[in-house]
Amino acid sequence: MAPRYYWKGYLKLSLVTCPVAMTPATSESEKVRFHTLNKATGNRVVSRYVDSVTGKPVKDENEAKGYARGENDYVILTEDDLDRVALDTVKTIDIEKFVPADSIEWTYLEKPHYLMPDDPVGNEAFAVIRDAMKADKVFGVSKLVMGRRERAVILEPRDEGIVLWSLRFGDEVRPEDSYFEDIDEEADPDLVPLVQKLIKLKTAHWSPEMTSDPIQTSLLKLIEEKRKALKPKKTAKSKSSEAAPKSNVVNIMDALRKSVEADLKGRKAG
Repeated sequence: MAPRYYWKGYLKLSLVTCPVAMTPATSESEKVRFHTLNKATGNRVVSRYVDSVTGKPVKDENEAKGYARGENDYVILTEDDLDRVALDTVKTIDIEKFVPADSIEWTYLEKPHYLMPDDPVGNEAFAVIRDAMKADKVFGVSKLVMGRRERAVILEPRDEGIVLWSLRFGDEVRPEDSYFEDIDEEADPDLVPLVQKLIKLKTAHWSPEMTSDPIQTSLLKLIEEKRKALKPKKTAKSKSSEAAPKSNVVNIMDALRKSVEADLKGRKAG
């Protein structure tokens, strides 16, 4: 089955151009999703656009975008109006500049997409741009229209392809100084070696399993149980939780030492 692409256009660097295709690198299709039902009848609840004054449903062909100038005062824009202001970046990723790969602040990274050649003729041009960025350890900076808004994007060479990251707008990223200014600048030097020892014990190679969703797993199990049973079984009431400790204040030095000791014992037992 041929892959379905989210976007097709051209990758351009000066006079070098090649046709490319792009698809999101992430997917939410596997998530558990629910429909809203009428509990009394079991039928699905349907949402629809209704005129706020007349209360009557609005047909699809009568829907339009409106920009509010004041209370109940709108400038109406049709699809034709929106198409007329479309930019060249709707179909072209023109690399304007390059930045060191380690200079991108992660808070600006929004969503990754896989970018690949869309025609065998363009493979060589694509590969040249990709490998040159790899050799110089830089990312390309460009712009692309996504969801009718022009977004800044960066191009990261990865393996045989390129990962295109859409970037958040500057006003969407909160400055960290106002949140971190009251935190101690230096930690207790006697505690740092203990944390480093704990870090070393807990260090492992990255695995996608580290991002598993236990709630999703529990939901799927619950749905399967309900599917099999005509009536849900009554569950016994849970016992009252144990009394909370008298104090939540712990000695950080003791806690770190116990953590290291527990990890060491666990490794010896394994």
